[in-house]
Amino acid sequence: MSDHGSVNRQGDQNMKKIDYRNQALKILPWVCTKCGRDFSGKNLRELTVHHKDHNSANNPPDGSNWELLCIYCHDNEHSRHMDAQWLPTRDTDREKTPLSTHTPFADLLKGLGGSDRKGEGGTED
Repeated sequence: MSDHGSVNRQGDQNMKKIDYRNQALKILPWVCTKCGRDFSGKNLRELTVHHKDHNSANNPPDGSNWELLCIYCHDNEHSRHMDAQWLPTRDTDREKTPLSTHTPFADLLKGLGGSDRKGEGGTED
């Protein structure tokens, strides 16, 4: 009996997925919100429902947590979300100390004479 119960629960979850997709298709325009591609007819199956808060259980009937994305943009969105979880939140490159303290062009302006060069503010007799 427990197997039969798990099949029913899985069926209920799938039905909910179908229900919120149908609801999203009723209330939202059939356009990918990322790339702007239009969908209709056979290619409508390539339009997916994305949960803005990444919580697939959060399905308000007004669709405020949904956006329609094409399969490519949806995949990209979840890849970016996964990357953000693994990448550092700080800019570690800015925190690094310079490997070299030598600055070869530091005295270049001084060597050229700075503002004392001919034709720059001064007159030469």
